[in-house]
Amino acid sequence: MKFHLTPNRVIKYLVLSDLAFWGGWGLLTPVFAIFIVEKIQGGNAFVAGMASAVFWVTKSLLRVPIGLFLDTCPSERDDYLSLVAGLFIASLVPFGFVFAKNPLHIYILQGIYGLGLAMSLAGWTAIFTRHIDKGKESTEWGLDALSVGLGTGIAGAGGGWAVTQFGFTPVFILVGILGLIGVSLLFGLRNEIRGVFDHKLLDRGLYFHLKDIFHREKK
Repeated sequence: MKFHLTPNRVIKYLVLSDLAFWGGWGLLTPVFAIFIVEKIQGGNAFVAGMASAVFWVTKSLLRVPIGLFLDTCPSERDDYLSLVAGLFIASLVPFGFVFAKNPLHIYILQGIYGLGLAMSLAGWTAIFTRHIDKGKESTEWGLDALSVGLGTGIAGAGGGWAVTQFGFTPVFILVGILGLIGVSLLFGLRNEIRGVFDHKLLDRGLYFHLKDIFHREKK
């Protein structure tokens, strides 16, 4: 029996994007509570717990409504735009931590992070499910879990070391850069997601829209 682990282009880029993004956040996750306690005015275990709660509650409450909205959109372009926009928003959050001074700043940033992930996951799961290779469903979901798990795990050890050597600010910047790399990898899907980069399609749609407007004015 032969096993082929090479996924199609869409799945490959989604997995690579996940690896870059979650590998970056893996640098931060193990030391985030320490950052709150040591660097945030009034930071303590309660603030760290509330920060986690703000993220999870925001992400959970928004995930289904965003998914319901995307399911009403006929084009895969909407899933893609939600994925890219959400991942971009989430990738900016680590840069905000550089300037955070009090618990309110942390809560706001965690809320933005939750919003970004709710948007990105709603689009990501739709595209991944739609393009997964038939007969390889378990394998390709497993490949994504493998990339996220290994990337996060290895980065966790590296993040702890980096903070002790260089401090929190360089780590936050690196996390943000890796997140933006994850976003940029999604542009590799420009030929697979119909309508996003199809300028002819967009121009044709604009043409018929203007034609309809002029037709109404004549009436």
